[in-house]
Amino acid sequence: MKEQLFEQLDFVENPVYERIIDDLLQQKYAIVENFFDVSEVEELRQSLRDIYEADSFKKAAIGNKFNEEIDKTIRGDFIKWINEAENRKEEARFFSKTNDLVAYLNRTCFLGIIQKEFHYAVYPKGTFYRRHLDTFQNDSRRKLSLVCYLNDDSWEASNGGELILYLPTEKGEEQLKILPQAGKMVIFESQVLEHEVKPVLASERLSITGWLKTR
Repeated sequence: MKEQLFEQLDFVENPVYERIIDDLLQQKYAIVENFFDVSEVEELRQSLRDIYEADSFKKAAIGNKFNEEIDKTIRGDFIKWINEAENRKEEARFFSKTNDLVAYLNRTCFLGIIQKEFHYAVYPKGTFYRRHLDTFQNDSRRKLSLVCYLNDDSWEASNGGELILYLPTEKGEEQLKILPQAGKMVIFESQVLEHEVKPVLASERLSITGWLKTR
């Protein structure tokens, strides 16, 4: 059945994307090791650091643009929105890969994703992001949350900064701890899974975070 669909849509099955789809259907999240290769991570990490050192980042807020406020007791990261239309060469491969994934999801799962938003995120030592859900009372367009880690290969559990996903179970919930290791991508349902970033204990935690949005 699926092979017939691929023939009708005239494209080739992608095993990585298929595993993402299966995991999202079964457990509401997917984790892909090395979604971005070493050269891609290094390029994006350098882009992030250049912009960060130029003091172009701002303190992250909570809420959306209609009720935005800064609360250091909830989150402590610094962010810089990135725009595909700016056509920065350092981000070209990132947008190429994410666009390819979105096109595949739309064509095979009919998700209706029509908009993407991404930002660089830097968590300095001692910062965190308390448990939350990636959706707003006055804006429910976020369908999938996506995080890509840009730390170097030396990141260890002792550095902290883990992403915690809270997974509903028949007996309550379980916590899934995810280390922010280089090249790893985590994707999960924005309106379903609560999550948090544990305090960073050493160095700085670097990533690209974003959302795939429907109408």
